Amino acid sequence: MQQHNDALIRAENLRKEYSHHHLFAKKSDSFIAVEDASFHIHRGETWALIGESGSGKSTIGRMLLSLVEPTSGTVVFDGNDVSTLSRPHKRDMRKRMQIVFQDSGSAFNPRRPVGEQIAFGLIQHNICPAPEARSRIIALLERVGLEASHYGRYAHEFSGGQKQRLGIARALATEPDFIVLDEPTAALDVSVQAQILNLLKDLQQERHLTMMLITHNLSLVEFMSDRAGVLDHGVLVESGFVDDMFRQPRSDITKKLLDAVLEPNVIGAA
Repeated sequence: MQQHNDALIRAENLRKEYSHHHLFAKKSDSFIAVEDASFHIHRGETWALIGESGSGKSTIGRMLLSLVEPTSGTVVFDGNDVSTLSRPHKRDMRKRMQIVFQDSGSAFNPRRPVGEQIAFGLIQHNICPAPEARSRIIALLERVGLEASHYGRYAHEFSGGQKQRLGIARALATEPDFIVLDEPTAALDVSVQAQILNLLKDLQQERHLTMMLITHNLSLVEFMSDRAGVLDHGVLVESGFVDDMFRQPRSDITKKLLDAVLEPNVIGAA
């Protein structure tokens, strides 16, 4: 069993509160999206964060990536408190942490070829010079199941499954250590889901990736993850090994999610 000190990511007492100020009133409302969430993700594993829509899953993912600043609490990446990093070190950290969205196609600029957009990360982070970036991205496109000719095409020319492959290619371009998968197959047909999940598992092995899977689909969790946490209205109510949690759920929300499993099982489609 891996030890706690083998964690690539540690979240310590994360809290996120949003405030809404009324334009014509002196009062303001606040909403707590995440409350006192603590967990760790081992190097090389896929840790799943399970919860219903609006439970705060994506907020936690974005706090880990420094896309959203926590109201309080700490994110530790590879032994370093992210909030204390200098600008050059934070830039290096951003290169090592990426995200694959539910709808990767919408994250691409419709007016620029997808290959150029994927190559931008290589150039921005000084991974390689611009003349070399094209050949590296073409190789990456081919690795995720696309073609060299796709480099110069635009996002609207691709199917949903192909767009997810593009999103995966863009996440991998900076050679990250950690990837957040935010509902990465929710909009896809079952057969395409299986292809994407198998691709992610193969890439994880090849590149020694650490991944966080954000989902409400328990069959994805069972297929992809050894350990998981369950979020209910911003509170991490249960965590542990997936087999144990599914066999003997402790929290009401875990029992509810298990009882409501109506989605096709991607494992059977693989």
